[in-house]
Amino acid sequence: SAATSQKPTFVLDRLTDYYLKANSNVHRGAHCLSREATSQYEGARDAIAAFVNAPSRNEIVFTSGATEAINLVAYTYARKNLNPGDEVIVSEIEHHSNIVPWQIVCEETGATLRTVPVDKERGTPDWNAFEDMLSDKVKMVSVQHVSNVLGCVNPTDRIVELVRSKAHADAKIMFDACQSVPHMKVDVQALGCDFLAASGHKMCGPTGIGFLWGKEDILNSMPPYMGGGEMIDEVYNDRSTYAPAPARFEAGTPAIAQAIGLGAAIEYLNEIGMDRIEKYEHELGAYLHRRLDEVNGVTVLGPSAEVEDRAALLSFVCDQVHPSDLSTFLDIEGVAIRAGHHCCQPLHRALGYSHSARASLYFYNTKEDVDTFVEKLEETLKFFGSIGEENGADGEEEDDFVPFI
Repeated sequence: SAATSQKPTFVLDRLTDYYLKANSNVHRGAHCLSREATSQYEGARDAIAAFVNAPSRNEIVFTSGATEAINLVAYTYARKNLNPGDEVIVSEIEHHSNIVPWQIVCEETGATLRTVPVDKERGTPDWNAFEDMLSDKVKMVSVQHVSNVLGCVNPTDRIVELVRSKAHADAKIMFDACQSVPHMKVDVQALGCDFLAASGHKMCGPTGIGFLWGKEDILNSMPPYMGGGEMIDEVYNDRSTYAPAPARFEAGTPAIAQAIGLGAAIEYLNEIGMDRIEKYEHELGAYLHRRLDEVNGVTVLGPSAEVEDRAALLSFVCDQVHPSDLSTFLDIEGVAIRAGHHCCQPLHRALGYSHSARASLYFYNTKEDVDTFVEKLEETLKFFGSIGEENGADGEEEDDFVPFI
């Protein structure tokens, strides 16, 4: 569920209803279908703004996902405001989507990209090292709210306080909230950041939709991300002026159905209650951690089970089995886990592994699901262990073949 969430019938029905009863482009027609489509589309923006407690609906920009949201900030705000000698800070635990855009922009602008190392013992970024890295050269800090590999919940209060007190006066803070917004109550005003990115498909919404939250004055100071229809104010033969946010960053026909579906997903989550979801997942995640700790030959990555600030996802490695093989055999047993580097190659290199396996939970999972997973995991490890014993008895050399992932 960390890679993507399952979709409630409530959300699927809302998508179908749009296509059956309100299929039209938005912001472009005076007829009733267009008005209805626009109302549903903009209603989804209102739902997102309320969900993250944004001061204004104009601060919610629809994107294709969190990746585009991060790229939008990098290629508009950062490209305009970074200069040689400036510094951008990310951490070693980041998803590639929160590393590569900053590499590209720093190369273009002459700024320097710096990386907070991972604290291998704690299973979190080394926040003491982060503090030491801060100076008036730092113009941008972009880090995950919750790690998609380690499951650690980063100390946003401390991060914001340190940046505001030690970095450049105009330094901006961005949080990648893909693994937090679906699982806990997130309040952008309480966080104190300047930008936040989230993905719809991880929170019971459709694929191909996400959002960027940004402070309205900052968004309106940024140049457009793409040119085209809807993002303009006036167009002349030799120049154009641009609409204010959010329209400035939503050129062309948007992902109307997907946005409406995301709005429905938020309605669904609100009906359950984000406090209830967070509490239940914390209990479920702790249970998963305890059960995995009982399995011989398994090393869990990230904070220990005793740590309160931990998400309901666990990445792990096994002594005898490559994650790809493990995932394949568990799939045969009807258990789906993720295997690979989880788009976090720098983190895996720092931890000394090329890949890991990941079990992730959402509110629709149960302790019975965890028990089944652990049971099938133990059976799979026992099977591979027996193969290793047979090969050892035959005096065969260890096969170092690594399957393609």
